[in-house]
Amino acid sequence: MNYRFQNLLGAPYRGGNVVVSGNNRLVSSVGNRISVTDLIKSETITLPCQFSANISRIAVSPDGNFILAVDENSRSQYINLHRRIVLHRITFKGKVSCLQFSPNGQFIAVAVGKLIQIWRSPGFRKEFFPFELVRTFADFDDRVTCLNWSPDSGYLIAGSSDLTVRLFCLSKWKEFKNNKPFLFLGHRDVIVGAFFGVDKKTGKVSRVYSVSRDGGLFSWVYPDFDAKLGELGERNVEMADPPSPGTPDKMDEDGGVGGDDVKAVDSVKKRKEFDGKENDFEDEGSEFLLHKMKWELLKKDYFMQAPAKVTACDYHQGIDLVVVGYSSGAFGLYQMPDFVCIHMLSISREKITTAVFNDLGNWLTFGCARLGQLLVWEWKSESYILKQQGHYFDVNCLAYSPDSQLLATGADDNKIKVWNVLSGFCFVTFPEHTNAVTALHFMANNHSLLSASLDGTVRAWDLFRYRNFRTFTTPSSRQFVSLTADQSGEVICAGTLDSFEIFVWSMKTGRLLDVLSGHEGPVHGLMFSPSNAILASSSWDKTVRLWDVFEGKGSVETFQHVHDVLTVVYRPDGKQLACSTLDGLISFWDPLEGSLMYTIEGRRDIAGGRLMTDRRSAANSTSGKYFTTLCFSADGSYILAGGNSKFICMYDVAEQVLLRRFQITHNLSLDGVLDVLNSKKMTEAGALDLIDDDNSDTEEGIDKQTRGKLGLDLPGSMPNRGRPVIRTKCLRLAPTGRSFVAATTEGVLVYSVDESFIFDPTDLDIDVTPEAVDAALNEDQPSRALILSLRLNEDSLVKKCILAVNPIDIPAVASSVPFRYLQRLIEALTELLEGCPFLEFILRWCQEICKAHGKSIQQSSRNMLPALKSLQKAIISSHQDLAEMCSSNEYTLRYLCSTSANK
Repeated sequence: MNYRFQNLLGAPYRGGNVVVSGNNRLVSSVGNRISVTDLIKSETITLPCQFSANISRIAVSPDGNFILAVDENSRSQYINLHRRIVLHRITFKGKVSCLQFSPNGQFIAVAVGKLIQIWRSPGFRKEFFPFELVRTFADFDDRVTCLNWSPDSGYLIAGSSDLTVRLFCLSKWKEFKNNKPFLFLGHRDVIVGAFFGVDKKTGKVSRVYSVSRDGGLFSWVYPDFDAKLGELGERNVEMADPPSPGTPDKMDEDGGVGGDDVKAVDSVKKRKEFDGKENDFEDEGSEFLLHKMKWELLKKDYFMQAPAKVTACDYHQGIDLVVVGYSSGAFGLYQMPDFVCIHMLSISREKITTAVFNDLGNWLTFGCARLGQLLVWEWKSESYILKQQGHYFDVNCLAYSPDSQLLATGADDNKIKVWNVLSGFCFVTFPEHTNAVTALHFMANNHSLLSASLDGTVRAWDLFRYRNFRTFTTPSSRQFVSLTADQSGEVICAGTLDSFEIFVWSMKTGRLLDVLSGHEGPVHGLMFSPSNAILASSSWDKTVRLWDVFEGKGSVETFQHVHDVLTVVYRPDGKQLACSTLDGLISFWDPLEGSLMYTIEGRRDIAGGRLMTDRRSAANSTSGKYFTTLCFSADGSYILAGGNSKFICMYDVAEQVLLRRFQITHNLSLDGVLDVLNSKKMTEAGALDLIDDDNSDTEEGIDKQTRGKLGLDLPGSMPNRGRPVIRTKCLRLAPTGRSFVAATTEGVLVYSVDESFIFDPTDLDIDVTPEAVDAALNEDQPSRALILSLRLNEDSLVKKCILAVNPIDIPAVASSVPFRYLQRLIEALTELLEGCPFLEFILRWCQEICKAHGKSIQQSSRNMLPALKSLQKAIISSHQDLAEMCSSNEYTLRYLCSTSANK
């Protein structure tokens, strides 16, 4: 099957800034990918385009059509959000700290180190070089930390680590060659945010707010703003006559509008130039006033949250509110200009890295990168609109529900999360485990989940009431690393890491039934046969053992291997067993005959990627060249394999050949992605990427005195943990066979079947055409039309023919379909059931197909299993929707029924 990347689960946000596009769509960075969350539809998607490193900053155009994102290597992509494709690429010549589209969408302001660059936005135009550098401002003495546009896109205000805020004019005034930006001074710490305040009566810029990291909020105003604006308009009419004796004298360089300045404005009127283009004179006058007037400090306000530092802030011009996030995990909402605290709440135990308003100003969005937390809070009703948090550490294990709608994940943070695969949201978290979760298993009833942990317990979870209803323990503490249950759900088995035993419990009573001994190493693989009650276990003692749990006979058979066995899986029909070993082999056994069928040599297939600490090249290194997780397809024709590598391999089981390799990421922020290391980054002290020489502690607000007290200045006090290593810890394929998931260092990657193809014809001849299908429908021959459309295998024609059949004729048409076309027909019915309003009509089709072809379907259940699972999933989903609707309208339906009975 042709699988493609569909979504990324595990963490809705991991760093950088969050942008609100429109009023209900969040755009956030997740590693080297971009996640888009729709708050109205309650779903999240991840764009398929990847960056070469973790994304640091994101900007969205005012119309919501384009995204400009920059990674840690200063490489940028200009993306069409609706088409989800990359339009342009550009690399900046320095680290980008912030970027923003202008309100009119024509320009993009980019802070590159100490510089602010103004680029012309590409838009939909076809150009050889789409990005055009318009202006560069080089006035700051340190890194630019924030910037913001004025409402008319004519001005830019920016803050820096040099403790200053500057006001820039985008226009080039030739009359003032030494036209320097206005300087706002007085802050004693790094500037976190700077914003324009708009007067509600005039709609003009009347204030400037600046926020520093030490909790200071300064308000700047221009005295008699409205009077000066009117005075300027009157003087422009005088055609630059000499000033009268009552005309104010010319003010100093930093502000004021005097007589000479009015002449300059009038000369601008005559020239009407703005970057070589004519502009309206009224706009030029107001722009000139904003740039040349002298701003005064109105007042200083402090948030008084020491020792916490301000880490994020935002300002909404329409409602005049400021939101501030602190390093303590709290946030404050303040009404300006009176500086009245409306809310002060703590929402996290880590620092808030982003805080932003939506367009209407009624929703606040907060992000905490360290926890992978994303919150949307409505401040008026004091309620959560969205509350999502990913795993703190890597995901260890996965489990699909039998209907393929839910996905459970367990991680080293001791938590279990259950996700809705369609929406991408986590709807429940179980935190009861006290150590890492190592294995998960969904029960056949789809309503309960099993989990095993290193804390020595196996727990059963109720997905209706969201509680732990049973806990399985052992007489002495053990560490569990594998878990399975039989088909009936009556017996639970778990393998241990330390005692090398397998414990067996009763699901109904919770009692320990048996302890299976015999392995001489950790039992990392357990699975019951789908066809009988035989349990297969794999261990590091180089064996795979089969156990008859119900008869209590102990080990039935042992399969010896040359190297340690890492995992074991059954084929869905139970007639084949696959296991991976430390030498990179995948061995396939016949569990009934006890014979080795064939092996696959996978060391060269999974090889790739060199770690920073490797002494050998990727081609010669033998470390990590083995598979730690295996997964059969629904029909057993191919197998997926992953391990400590950047690749996931798909093999054809019958031919033992490699079908495809999936590279799970291109993120250079992870170790093991590059095949060849850059020799320029190698020094006598080791790789440059492993040397911690940045000033990250100071950036978080820890000064030298505090660092000295904590001992952080001592050599080795802040050990470099290196970069995360790319690997795949767990693979699971959906029971429908239409998608599979991989638990990787990047998160939980979801791959689904690529349905972009339409034309895949079979059994064609010269008479099989779309015109022949239409002719058969016009002649009232539904059976012939349906068979012709199935031979063409064109999706739209097949659905058209299904819907054209009269309900009375469904039994006859269903029985006339040849069995070789049955799977394609079931797939078409599944798609119709998911999006068609004719529910009873489609269910009637399914019923008649089962009646007419039930015996053939049972005989070929292995090949038909993916299509049948998909149909079951669609039917269950429709049933749940109807059940919820009917339960909510139960009393209304009773009333209607009683009313009709009385009549």
